[in-house]
Amino acid sequence: MSDLRVALIAEGPTDAIVVEAALKALLPRPFVMTRLQPEPTRPQLGTGWGGVLRWCLEFASRGHARLEEDPTLPGFDLFVIHTDADVAECSYGDVSPEMVTLASERHWPPLPCAVPCPPPDGSVNEIRSRVLAWASLPAPGPKTVLCVPSKAIDAWLASAVLAAGHKLLGSIECDLKLEARLGALPKAERVRKTRREYLALQNQITTAWPIVRQQCSQAERFSNEIVAVAL
Repeated sequence: MSDLRVALIAEGPTDAIVVEAALKALLPRPFVMTRLQPEPTRPQLGTGWGGVLRWCLEFASRGHARLEEDPTLPGFDLFVIHTDADVAECSYGDVSPEMVTLASERHWPPLPCAVPCPPPDGSVNEIRSRVLAWASLPAPGPKTVLCVPSKAIDAWLASAVLAAGHKLLGSIECDLKLEARLGALPKAERVRKTRREYLALQNQITTAWPIVRQQCSQAERFSNEIVAVAL
């Protein structure tokens, strides 16, 4: 049986490492992951949520109702679109002045759109609706899963690597400053958001994925939606 082919659209390379770690815990057989965004040969799209927005806008311009129907994206068994829920705190002007105009012309749901947290799914649901709007998708296709951690994917990494009862775990899905707090921990616990440090922890995230699912409601949601595509 051949390996599964997974396409990932994500904010950045460290996010991709965490998503890949989760998929290693969830998918029923080995897979090859292709990072469609950010893609080094296409730097014009940029990184961060603005890069995801531009990728979705480019997809929408091709006029397909599902990623699975796009002939420029052939042969994938699974599509994952990632962006963090902290985008709800942002505005289209943070990407570019042109995006403000496009948002108005295309009637995208407005930004910012933050909902008080807890519960974490308020802002998550708002951002999920915006990702679909950016890509002109009425709903995710049968092999497409949205990955929207609250407030950021750093919560999933922290849940995997910090000891039970750690002070950062109490409100982990509502902490907008978690990345900075992880980088300010004592040296033995410290995690900086670099590709090297995240790669070093990738296997630990995979092994600890059941714990991540218990501590992070949106990791549980992502896991259930991956299983539901029935690969």
